[in-house]
Amino acid sequence: MRSVQLFDTVSVSYTATLTSGETIETIPADKPIMLTIGSGQILKAVEASLLGMEPGQTKTVHIQPEDAYGSYHKVLVHEISRSVFKGRIDPKPGMVLSLSVEKEGVSQKVPATILTADAETVVVDYNHPLAGQVIAYTVTLHAIGS
Repeated sequence: MRSVQLFDTVSVSYTATLTSGETIETIPADKPIMLTIGSGQILKAVEASLLGMEPGQTKTVHIQPEDAYGSYHKVLVHEISRSVFKGRIDPKPGMVLSLSVEKEGVSQKVPATILTADAETVVVDYNHPLAGQVIAYTVTLHAIGS
């Protein structure tokens, strides 16, 4: 039986979980996705784990933060004045907002998660929600080719 090689189109299903056991994404076996190895449709480290697999095989790989959503950086947690939101929204912990930040003289919209909010200040986190997390992917290869 042929094994997966770079640039093959494959049919896969998977479940991604955190070390806490929380499932963060599932592609069920009865609705697998088609992807081309090397295309970047899923995390590159997950794609790479498929290389050498044969149809019907299942494996679990643990993807480190640097190969997933990056390390968690405390410097990306900012305290801003609640007045910034006045008249637009009432910020509450857990909300994910699209906020403008300036990088190299250019204003960009980036997602930020509200950590805390009181009468004066709002603490926002610009890290990806999965930053710093090891993610376990249990991947099943269903087929090679379309």
